[in-house]
Amino acid sequence: MINPTLPLLYSFRRCPYAIRARVALHYASVAVTQREVALRDKPTDLLAISPAATVPVLQLPDGQVLLHSLDIMLWALAQHDPDDWLGRHDRQCELWVQRNDDDFKPLLDRYKYAQRHPMLSQEAHRAQAVAALIEPVEQTLSHQPWLAGSRPGLADAALLPFVRQFALVQPEWFQAEPMPALQRWLQTQLSSPTFVAVMAKPAPAASTPA
Repeated sequence: MINPTLPLLYSFRRCPYAIRARVALHYASVAVTQREVALRDKPTDLLAISPAATVPVLQLPDGQVLLHSLDIMLWALAQHDPDDWLGRHDRQCELWVQRNDDDFKPLLDRYKYAQRHPMLSQEAHRAQAVAALIEPVEQTLSHQPWLAGSRPGLADAALLPFVRQFALVQPEWFQAEPMPALQRWLQTQLSSPTFVAVMAKPAPAASTPA
């Protein structure tokens, strides 16, 4: 049963945008009611508040609806930010997120679904994705432990699900590549209690009758 006093999060477990939203909510200790969306059978109440019906979507108890993962992250951090993620979210961190979302994500999709983009080989798609984000991140992390500096911040959490997805396309190749700083950064976050908690499998939600 949905608790009307809690924010309602529409999510999909493997979606990187939904993962980053769940990470921020968990980090901020914001309790939500979570509904796992079956992408082939989207709930009618989600369609009513989000024409695109993409996830994540966060509906607040006052009726406000947040349709974008970064907006959800920022809202969560405004409620509680124990390690001052926002305090270290400078222009450089904003550029990391922009580079990830605008440049890297389309290349990641072509690498992951290379059979849909036969104009280039999978290796060529991978090389483009590496040049767009993976290599610059490795270079940065070789000088500091986090994208945000000496401690993790919003940019680290925002990029995590996408780098994870990249690593899972060809895991043996990824592990064999000489990028120890990025591999360490990724594994540290994947093994964190926050990430383990947000990736727990929820029960699928049935569509709400109209």
